[in-house]
Amino acid sequence: MKTFHITWFSFFLCFFGWFGVAPLMAVIREELMLSKSQIGNIIISSVMITIFARLLIGWIADKIGPRITYTWLLIIGSLPVMLIGLSNDYTSFLIFRLLIGVIGASFVITQFHTSLMFAPNVVGTANATTAGWGNLGGGVTQMVMPLIFAAFVSLGYVSSEAWRYAMVVPGVLMIIMGLVYYKFTTDTPEGNLKDLKKADPDFAIKKKAEKGQFLAALKDYRVWGLFLIYGACFGIELTINNIASLYYKDYFNLDVKTAGLIAGLFGLMNLFARSLGGIFGDKAGIKWGLKGRVYFLFIVLLLEGFALIAFSKMTILPIAIFSMIVFSLFVQMSEGATFSVVPFINKKAIGTVSGIVGAGGNAGAVAAGFLFKMENVSYPQALFIIGIIVCVISLFAFLVRFTEEAEEEARKELSEVYSLNDVVQPKPVFIYSYAKKGMYKI
Repeated sequence: MKTFHITWFSFFLCFFGWFGVAPLMAVIREELMLSKSQIGNIIISSVMITIFARLLIGWIADKIGPRITYTWLLIIGSLPVMLIGLSNDYTSFLIFRLLIGVIGASFVITQFHTSLMFAPNVVGTANATTAGWGNLGGGVTQMVMPLIFAAFVSLGYVSSEAWRYAMVVPGVLMIIMGLVYYKFTTDTPEGNLKDLKKADPDFAIKKKAEKGQFLAALKDYRVWGLFLIYGACFGIELTINNIASLYYKDYFNLDVKTAGLIAGLFGLMNLFARSLGGIFGDKAGIKWGLKGRVYFLFIVLLLEGFALIAFSKMTILPIAIFSMIVFSLFVQMSEGATFSVVPFINKKAIGTVSGIVGAGGNAGAVAAGFLFKMENVSYPQALFIIGIIVCVISLFAFLVRFTEEAEEEARKELSEVYSLNDVVQPKPVFIYSYAKKGMYKI
């Protein structure tokens, strides 16, 4: 549970730094005289490099473990977050925004680490909750960064200085969290990979047997089906995080602070919505097997598409806010439902599969970003088009099939968890009272 909380909070800070400049873009746009096309390129750059970073980080985490991988990602990733304040034109700002996108790979480590720590009957819930509470950083930053910016203005700094100093705050917090991650977490419930290698003479043989799983994951069509699906949910969340503040400012004539507060409501739904996706995914898995997880994923993704189409048509502020919240609910439930399926695709390469599927989220954001940079397409029109695409992609859930052997293995794992808990009762410390049903890998 210590790892659970440290992991989600680390991801929270990564999200906070990743999208720290988004609610300040109205100020930055004026200072650097950015066009709509240039802002579109900045949105794309913020998520593009994460595609490749997630693929690489998933492979590294499989090799050296999540603890060391996360530590270095937090510390190194903090540098461009703080140094973006040195940019003084469109080109330099674009480069720093691109580099900041690397910290988006933190999601892969979060999901990988949680998958190692929790039993199959609750792994979807655990994955969804760590990711959801981490994604919450995307909503909190919309609300908090304008306040940090205002605090520096109140200290006497002009706007062109205040936004630069504001970005130092999340960078420093990331460095501190990197040190905490190194000191207070372990790679697995049994200990760190380094210690396991010393204690188990067969450990190296087991790891060697797992070689080739990267290629196996790449050849698995189900992984690419989930790649597209995650692009249609997490990719859309990233896009909304980037444009929401500008959207409310430009289309509803709000000031920066108010637009940021409203935009932040979208991310705040992560407090519970993604967890719901994982919880119901687990329940569907327990009742109907692995196919139950997939059917639930299809339903919530389809509802997400319908909700986005509705949101794109809203022109009255209170109704627009309400429809955005409903849309946010289904977006984040879809994300949680996706990663209630991922741990069962290839158990010898969970990090790799998480990396590929996670990269799909950023690929979706990149694709959506091109719509928002087009001069002849308004933001509401772009959202409407994306809503239709999401509805179509929901059908790809039916590509994710499991053999009868895989279903039987999943049933066996569940029965083992419950039979073990008849003998060893874990401490009831996890939310939703799941402890009594097999919280830990024993």
